This record gives sequence, structure tokens and C-alpha cells, in this order.
Amino acid sequence: LITRPTLEEIRSWGKSFDKLMRNSAGRKVFRDFLRCEYSEENILFWLACEDLKKETNPDVVEEKARFIYEDYISILSPKEVSLDSRVREIVNRNMVDPTPHTFDEAQLQIYTLMHRDSYPRFVNSSLFKQLAQLNNNGNNGGGGSAGGTPTATQSSGRKESNAIC
Repeated sequence: LITRPTLEEIRSWGKSFDKLMRNSAGRKVFRDFLRCEYSEENILFWLACEDLKKETNPDVVEEKARFIYEDYISILSPKEVSLDSRVREIVNRNMVDPTPHTFDEAQLQIYTLMHRDSYPRFVNSSLFKQLAQLNNNGNNGGGGSAGGTPTATQSSGRKESNAIC
């Protein structure tokens, strides 16, 4: 289960993309934001690469690598991520004998793309500002749990996950 982040944690996501991506709740909120921007495939690809890196069974590595390639690298895929020709060539060479690190260059390129392109829009979005209570009727008092609980509860509602767009 994803533990509910504190207001302090949520606000730290606005200061550091790395902190956002290291936090499971942060990744979920960012993924919801990317879905609204029609670029959810970027974080899905990044997450698939993270999962592949944990795999030790060579047969499973090969199977997962093929799925990742078909889902995110193949030009025939509706979820194709945007990679430059140099990185695409590296991936194609690596696919001859897939390892848990087959997509490292591609993953870094997509991480950098999300950091430079989507993340600044996320931090300025009403979704993030509402979660971080940055536009909360000028109410900066209260701080801790009293200020953080209602927003965290609202944001965890399943029905609302698609309503953010």
C-alpha cells in the first residue's frame, strides 16, 4: 500500500524531481498529471525499466525486455516514447542480448525529458498546488497534520483520479 505523504513531503516534490520520482505516492500523482498531458507512456516506460533492473532470471529479463521494446520503443507502438536516433540505435544493439540494463540510455533520456518538460508544468499545475496547499485561501497557519489531512484524503479518492484532467 502507498502510505499517505505528509504535507512536507508533498511540498518537497515541488523542489526536487528526484524526490518526486523516489516517492511512490509522488509518482502516482505525477502519473495522473502526465495522463492529462497525454504523455503517461513516459513514466510507464521509466517504471518498466526500473522493474527490469530488479530482475535476475535471464529468461524473465529477455521476456520483459521484449515487452518493453514492443510497448515503448517500437515505432508501431501507440505508447512509443520519444528517443533520439543515437539512443534508439543503442537500444537496438542491446536487444541482441538483453540485460537488466538494456534500456539505461533510453530511460535516462526519458527521465531527463520528464524533468525538463513535464515537471515544471506539474509544479505549476492546480493539481500540485492543491495537494501542496499553495493556494489555500491564504491559509498558511496550522501546518502539520490538521492542514495536510483533508487534502491527502481528497486526493486519495479513487473516483477523483480521472477528474483531475
